[in-house]
Amino acid sequence: MSNQPGSSTAASVGRPHRHPDRDPGTPRDPDPGTEADRAPEAQAGPGAETERGPDAETDPTAQGDRDAETDRDRDAKTERSATTGQVGEEIHTAPAERTGYAPGTPLLAVLALGWLAAMLWSTREAIHSAAVGLTAITLSAFALPGVISAALVAGAAVALAASELAARRLGDRATLRFAAAIGAGMLVGLGTALAINLTYADNATTNTIAGTSAAAAVIGGAIAGARTPAPVGAVVAAALGTLFFMVVFSQARDPLFDLFGADDSQASLVGAAKWVSRTESLLGGLLAGLLAFGYLTWARRRAVRRAPDAPAPRWPAYLLAGAGPGLLLLLAEVIIRIGGRTLLDLAGALSEADAVAQTSMGTSRVDNGIWVLFVGALTSVVLFGRTLGPTPRDDDPETVED
Repeated sequence: MSNQPGSSTAASVGRPHRHPDRDPGTPRDPDPGTEADRAPEAQAGPGAETERGPDAETDPTAQGDRDAETDRDRDAKTERSATTGQVGEEIHTAPAERTGYAPGTPLLAVLALGWLAAMLWSTREAIHSAAVGLTAITLSAFALPGVISAALVAGAAVALAASELAARRLGDRATLRFAAAIGAGMLVGLGTALAINLTYADNATTNTIAGTSAAAAVIGGAIAGARTPAPVGAVVAAALGTLFFMVVFSQARDPLFDLFGADDSQASLVGAAKWVSRTESLLGGLLAGLLAFGYLTWARRRAVRRAPDAPAPRWPAYLLAGAGPGLLLLLAEVIIRIGGRTLLDLAGALSEADAVAQTSMGTSRVDNGIWVLFVGALTSVVLFGRTLGPTPRDDDPETVED
């Protein structure tokens, strides 16, 4: 056959021949509009077999290899489309919405600082109005628990607000949150110590109150650096409410003494004091559990409003939040007995009556913290249990799949 301009051999000179076995990306079926790829068959004559073999198109092994190759290409394209938009341009996915945040932290911080300032002012007025010497030491020892508990809660509240602000602005990382909380607690402690040293009388008791209050604020800041801010916010809110209630309740002690049968005898006074203390602890624990449950419910609703698929807090969170105020009271007592040991010993050494009074007050504070802990935890968990619906049964028609 001659190589004329119109023949198939001449047409194959201007374009390189693509072998299907060497180039997997080239389709095996040639272009029906050209005759270049059919040149070997045309030269060999009718009935001749090409180099692909008679069963090349119907070979199941080759077809399976092509299908697997196509699946790999499709998976690769899917992965590229998930991470890139146009060619050479990456799509940056926005960070997920935070759902485990604590609402109302600025308000809690303001209230806690106000409560701390009120405790510092009332303690200063009581010390300055007393006679110089023995009475001032006794009043300082009596006022120390209120100042320490207020500093502990204030450090936790301000640190929680600072850690939440850092998480929103700089990213929700555990190290950053803890560093912001510790820094805020140290600032509250430093400010408290300076306020005490500048406004109180310059003596040994003033330095003891200042140092112990600063330590309590730093410890509160460390507590607020936890990874779960909502239960910490519930603990702070419930503790503030409980401390305020105890101060208000002290105004009703005298009528309650008469109610519980106190008279001129020592035994009746001791018995009435015990019942008054238990009533205070019981009501304080109930209030702590109610406030903790209410705060977590509020936080849950705010989280659902921002992200409908946000996980709901489970019962351990409610248990911890309800027990938190009692735990803070017990922690404050530990700080008082370690940091304020010098002041307590000095006040107890004044007389036998003062020693008995300091011992009785310490025991009463420990009992109060334990009662608030258990009653608050039980109240919060019971309230959470009442919000749970019945468990669907297997034979329920609504739960049976079609």
